[in-house]
Amino acid sequence: MSERLAVALQYALPKRLLTQLAGKLAGLEGGKVTTAVIRWFAKRYGVNMAEAANPDPASYASFNQFFTRPLAGGARPLADADFVCPVDGAISQFGPIEFDQVFQAKGHFYSTTALVGGDRALAARFENGDFATIYLSPRDYHRIHMPCAGRLTQMIYVPGELFSVNPATARGVPGLFARNERVVCVFEGEFGPFVMVLVGATIVGSMATVWHGVVNPPRRPDIAKRSYAEGEVVLAQGAEMGRFLLGSTVVMLFPKDTLRFGSDWAPGGPVRMGESMARAKSPAPPDGAPAPADAP
Repeated sequence: MSERLAVALQYALPKRLLTQLAGKLAGLEGGKVTTAVIRWFAKRYGVNMAEAANPDPASYASFNQFFTRPLAGGARPLADADFVCPVDGAISQFGPIEFDQVFQAKGHFYSTTALVGGDRALAARFENGDFATIYLSPRDYHRIHMPCAGRLTQMIYVPGELFSVNPATARGVPGLFARNERVVCVFEGEFGPFVMVLVGATIVGSMATVWHGVVNPPRRPDIAKRSYAEGEVVLAQGAEMGRFLLGSTVVMLFPKDTLRFGSDWAPGGPVRMGESMARAKSPAPPDGAPAPADAP
């Protein structure tokens, strides 16, 4: 099947119905049947069960338990970096935000305002900043961690479509990440504000955060916002902040002059949670003072 046809079919598929069905099936405790499905999935997608805290497929009562499995201690050591990669996956895109436009794929951009659910004041904090989009494939570890320490200030649930978020769909569906269902998490950290957006997709049964639990279902028809008091939710660098029940994508936004991505980062490149992602940019020197050695 051609890439164009595969994308076109997604417009016709009953994506919400398929997602609801997949969510129910993934939550079933089917004994030997569930174990057989897990073994098939692990083999089909090359899942490295040796990294799991419990590597025995028969120990998981449901597919969801397997899919959101924790890793063994020490499987993802944290790099000595200002910002670490929050997930296992592949880099979809990253780089500068052009005023309020985020690059999705060849020929496609979307606005930060649309991404965060229409909140222009929030989006304005990231004008000409930087973004990173990471795609989690079926084989990946599906818990999401903090790139740096942060205090949660707001969570926004944004209803939307449920297109697939694989690379082919990113190339074929305009504004994909700003039109799919998503959960926008706003933090304040040592280096300023940052946003982590958990993007839903076809057969992603639900998204969850450590402070709220499962956010969806239920799937609301309108945007839902919740603010958090100072100190109510504070997470350390590398701490778990959420998870996908079936795979998807994370989009991060950072303000202007906050960070510089690692020189080894490239679109399509594989990444692992805890690896170095970026370093904080040095503050601008006073007038007449020499620039620091790492300044561009």
